[in-house]
Amino acid sequence: MRMDREEFLAWPSKRVTLLGMSGVGKTRLANMLRNDDWFHYSVDYRIGTRYLDEPILDNIKAQAMQVPFLRELLLSDSIYISNNITVDNLAPLSTFLGMLGDPDKGGLALSEFKRRQKLHLDGELAAMRDVESFIQKAKSIYGYDHFLNDASGSFCEIDDQSVIESIAENSLMIYIKTSPEDEAFLIERAALHPKPLYYREAFLDDQLADYYAETGLEYTAQIDPSDFVRWVFPRLFKTRIPRYEAIAEAHGYVISAKDAFEVQNAEQFLELIGDAL
Repeated sequence: MRMDREEFLAWPSKRVTLLGMSGVGKTRLANMLRNDDWFHYSVDYRIGTRYLDEPILDNIKAQAMQVPFLRELLLSDSIYISNNITVDNLAPLSTFLGMLGDPDKGGLALSEFKRRQKLHLDGELAAMRDVESFIQKAKSIYGYDHFLNDASGSFCEIDDQSVIESIAENSLMIYIKTSPEDEAFLIERAALHPKPLYYREAFLDDQLADYYAETGLEYTAQIDPSDFVRWVFPRLFKTRIPRYEAIAEAHGYVISAKDAFEVQNAEQFLELIGDAL
């Protein structure tokens, strides 16, 4: 979707998709706008509650079944298990995605890790295809005038152009671009707090080959899960930047992470996007 500043500011029912790496401020902006007549569509929340809800619960139940006390209660239907995913707490989704490596350190075998990665990708594609219908629901059911699509940090890994084009047709795509200082901060934060990530399979295979060659390890169970994430995240970051830039160039507009961080209300948000147009 293309428009100029005047068209955007006069748009009675604004529809915006925020793109960018995790940590650049997409969800902060979305939470802020929720209080000013904007519907917040969180792709990660949709993935976890709609498309990965059953696999997430199955994983939790499998862990609980290893505890004799809980096993008996589950088998007798004395207790039930549910997850409590919220927009601000995606831990059940993150825990399900998991990290690759030594099972004694909480890591997953390569085949299981890839299975979960595939499920996540399928869920993300489906959640993105739901955006068009949720734009209508936000207005007709919930009465919101404006719609904010809070895309996941792995959106740029989608290779299905029909999904990307659908988002571009139904919303104004805004890429939150990081500076070298922002990049250094996000990489440092990832090193301090490694977390599960989505990788394209070809990227993962290439990086694993490099990691084995560099460390002298020979198989997945030897990998420290957190160490691998620390090692691979800067590489993942650098491959995602050109992918995001290509999407923005073809379909959207760019704002800086610094400017996005300084936005404190809906009026400033609209002015920032208007300036980008």
